[in-house]
Amino acid sequence: MREVAKEKPRKLIANNKKAYFDYFIEEKYEAGISLHGTEVKSMRMGKCSIKESYIKIENNEVYIFGMHVSPYEKGNIFNKDPLRTRKLLLHRTEIRKLDGGVKVKGYTIVPLEVYLDHGLVKVLIGLARGKKLYDKRETIAEKDRKREEEKEFKVSNKY
Repeated sequence: MREVAKEKPRKLIANNKKAYFDYFIEEKYEAGISLHGTEVKSMRMGKCSIKESYIKIENNEVYIFGMHVSPYEKGNIFNKDPLRTRKLLLHRTEIRKLDGGVKVKGYTIVPLEVYLDHGLVKVLIGLARGKKLYDKRETIAEKDRKREEEKEFKVSNKY
């Protein structure tokens, strides 16, 4: 009987909380990302931001624009441009689904998380539909309601 390897928890590098506020996330996909050596070292140290980044499909390939990976401080001439365009690695069928959603239904592709999974850098991307102003107000009201409920629960269980 074969032993099952223990699952390592994935290490979160960057999170895009604003995407969950601005969009309804319909589907999520896990994509690999094409990086150079010093970029991987910088990512392992948690030096990445996806706040202003976006994803486009060009020539049946998926690219992420505006993702900031800080230069590795011990790297020298091998450091790349922090804001360069990076290719995302997805299966062809997934790319077709994303492209169809963008072209036909008017969805947007947004990066949600960047994390390390078994030593590999992965990006969680979402096929998203934009929220209207009243939807955002509902989201804020829901968060306030939850916060108040937690506060009341803590007070009631204090004694």
